[in-house]
Amino acid sequence: MIYVSDPTCEYEQHPVVPTGGAPSPRFSWKIVSDEPGLLQRTYRIQTAEDELFSRIVWDSGDTVSEESQFLPCWCGTLLPGRRYFWRVRVTASSAGRGKPGWSGPGLKKAGWKEAGWKEAGWKEDLESGWSEAGWFYTSPQTGSWSAPFITRPTEYTEEGRPICLRYEFFLDEIPETAWISSTALGLYELRLNGRRVGDDLLRPGWTSYQKRLAYQTYVVENLLDKGSNVISATLSDGWYVGDLTWLAIRGIYGKQPAFSMQLHGIDRNGQTLMLSTGSAGWKTAYGPLLSAQLYHGELYDARIDISGWDLPAYDDSGWVPAAAARYNGDAIVPQDGPSVVRQERLPVQKQMVSPRGEQILDFGQNLTGWVAFRVKGKAGERITLKHAEILDREGNFYTENMRSARNTITYILKGDPGNPEADGDYEYFEPNFSFQGFRYVMIDDYPAAGQILPEDFTAQVIHSDMARTLEFSCSHDLLNSLQHNILWGWKGNSVDVPTDCPQRDERLGWTGDAQIFIGTAASLMDVNAFFRKWLRDLAAEQRADGGVPFVIPDVLTPAARLRETGMLESTHSSTGWGDAAVVCPWTLYAAYGDRQLLAEQYPTMKSWVGYITERAPAGIWEEGFHFADWVALDAEEGSYFGATPAALAATAYYAYSVQLTGRAAAVLEKPDEAEQYFRLHRSISTAFRKRFFREDGRLHTPTQTGYVLALVLELFPDGARDVSADELVRLIRENGGHITTGFLGTPWICRALSENGYRDEAFKLLLQEDFPSWLFQVKMGATTVWEHWDGMKADGSLWSADMNSFNHYAYGAVGEWMFKEIGGLSPGPAKISSDFRIEQAPGWQFADYKVEPGGGITHSSIAYESRYGRHELNWRMDGGRVTAEITIPPNTTGVIKVPLSARSVSIVPELSLTAEGSYQAAAAGSGTYRVSFGV
Repeated sequence: MIYVSDPTCEYEQHPVVPTGGAPSPRFSWKIVSDEPGLLQRTYRIQTAEDELFSRIVWDSGDTVSEESQFLPCWCGTLLPGRRYFWRVRVTASSAGRGKPGWSGPGLKKAGWKEAGWKEAGWKEDLESGWSEAGWFYTSPQTGSWSAPFITRPTEYTEEGRPICLRYEFFLDEIPETAWISSTALGLYELRLNGRRVGDDLLRPGWTSYQKRLAYQTYVVENLLDKGSNVISATLSDGWYVGDLTWLAIRGIYGKQPAFSMQLHGIDRNGQTLMLSTGSAGWKTAYGPLLSAQLYHGELYDARIDISGWDLPAYDDSGWVPAAAARYNGDAIVPQDGPSVVRQERLPVQKQMVSPRGEQILDFGQNLTGWVAFRVKGKAGERITLKHAEILDREGNFYTENMRSARNTITYILKGDPGNPEADGDYEYFEPNFSFQGFRYVMIDDYPAAGQILPEDFTAQVIHSDMARTLEFSCSHDLLNSLQHNILWGWKGNSVDVPTDCPQRDERLGWTGDAQIFIGTAASLMDVNAFFRKWLRDLAAEQRADGGVPFVIPDVLTPAARLRETGMLESTHSSTGWGDAAVVCPWTLYAAYGDRQLLAEQYPTMKSWVGYITERAPAGIWEEGFHFADWVALDAEEGSYFGATPAALAATAYYAYSVQLTGRAAAVLEKPDEAEQYFRLHRSISTAFRKRFFREDGRLHTPTQTGYVLALVLELFPDGARDVSADELVRLIRENGGHITTGFLGTPWICRALSENGYRDEAFKLLLQEDFPSWLFQVKMGATTVWEHWDGMKADGSLWSADMNSFNHYAYGAVGEWMFKEIGGLSPGPAKISSDFRIEQAPGWQFADYKVEPGGGITHSSIAYESRYGRHELNWRMDGGRVTAEITIPPNTTGVIKVPLSARSVSIVPELSLTAEGSYQAAAAGSGTYRVSFGV
């Protein structure tokens, strides 16, 4: 049995792809089969104008290739505003069930030596049928954006109040196909004849507005009516106009929100319909939403409801004509990241009254989103919701760590218009143009005669729409809770951009946090398109000299021009932060194997390395402002900066970025550039050793983070690996077996230990339950990862309110180590040949399956849904024996590893084991394997 499943185009099921000289859309698929050792031999793709494939526009023919990801559609020029169908079928070869060994071109390409393989009989030319038809749309928009932007007239100057826009038009007949492409400077909600267009939220998202503004495209023929129609939009300030940063600066990008759209239709006779915000007759007015700000919440007065304004025949005689706004259409691009959507709905877990008498609802989970509610009361009565992450140690509502962000939703009831003294029917409300980071909600106002009931409130969890890819659990309940917290930290901080926190007056795309966590993020979810969009903004914001802003989109540079930042000496190019320009593209390539994205970001990688090289002529980077090991526990009293010297951290990351850029050059078949970067890397490493290490192999300034960086990046002196590892362990033990690392040391500290002979010490560090540790937070009731190890102390007292987020994903980067060392599952690394060319591409076509218990954990279950299929590893230790079941998906290869010390190893079906470092390893093709050994 063999068939093709999950056909996708550019990461999506049914994407809208750009036209007019854009790269060809790329196809991917999975193969499902019960045949073991299966590798694809050929594929054949067809693209057609119809679902029956009677009007084929491209046929690849049978193409010999194992590749099933990101195959381009070479079908010539795609016509705009069309739907194209595509399908694929494959042939494959199988090693056959029950053979004594396994071999194949996939393993040969992976670099495994042929010596020692047992010959296996191959079953040739297994053939699938055609896959289910996928389809993609081509955008009707070609060339530069031509639809003008419209907004309220200049006399409408009320800050923070959303506006309503409407346009009424007539259709003699409904088009056969119709599209709306739309965008805004600010946030918009679009309706057609009173029905919401799309289910995405906070559109068009947040980009580097002066350089990139995304537009969305929707298929809308099913929303159009014969006769009168109305397009309507509600427009709010969003990121474009509203308050941003802790400086509370409005209008960093512009002073007024504006909206732009065009409707494109084709009738059965091929006649086209086109109207846009340039069409005469657009009108605007204020509605019942009196205020909407991302940081501060919303104020809605239902008494001034304008029901029916988004339908035909509404009397808009009191509305005023919309005014034109200016924006450069050349900066407008198709949406290139996933939309923000509602993901989950959580009920109230507990209702309580605080010692201060506050009415509080506990949703049981620190989340990002908002609360939808229903309420009944008299006209003019109100309900006010305030949001918080925690309660203080007395159990009172705590909002000081929100700083200036008000996070308040107020709804004024409409009541019964016919009898203002009587209660009306239930009224429903939920925000649309703000979001909150919270677990607790305080009901500050409520109708006098009403009763607060938990069932009237539901938390709506929102984040960018990314598929979950990881399942992980183990025998240690606190680690399972930590995994939960890591996942929810990512959910809460992936609302269109990778933010530091979702609750206070910040919520910025800090580059340091992103590069620290991206490896773990790529395990948890399919983040390729999410980060692709963000990296394009990073490339757009990169300075001419190669410097990289601290946050993307860069609001700190313009904010600093308007006002003193009060905290930062600079707004760009810190070590560990600017390195996101290199680390993030490479990590995505390692996770997904998308060479095109790596090629797109390669100039950005080179520019960042060039920026440092100009400032580190002797290989040591000492110049400029650096966060370095931010908020480490070895910082001086009152300081955020850890004890690890900034120059040490900066030079270590310089070496890291140079090395990764060299690897990218090899992947992109630029061997001369790869050799140049590897040569530079060697010279930096030499300079690092001379500057920061003593003759006895110890650091001049011994810190946990210093040794972590030296070990993981292999910057220790020749022969001093063991000395560095021993010193790291000594420092940990001197601190009572606890961590002192900050942002740069924490993600790698367990890896530094386990890769250098101290795997047991790594587990001890991970499993610490008292302060400071990951599990201390869990035992304190955390449901996400904190910004500070001591955000809340053991006695319930709190770290400074100035900077104390309880949803900060950076320290959750330990998840990547957990999945590899406890779960045992990881993608195979890229391998570079001696002539600086790529030998083995990553992206889960090749994977490691390591069965090695540790830390007293007795069982683990992990599964990763890659683009090739589902990888699984489940192991259990009972007494002195370990058993495991491993599943490798079709068209991938893997290596099964057990400790070198393992006794009486059995693998069914049988595989040949060879010594590989500290492991016994066996090459394996797709299928299910059962492993057993004694410890």
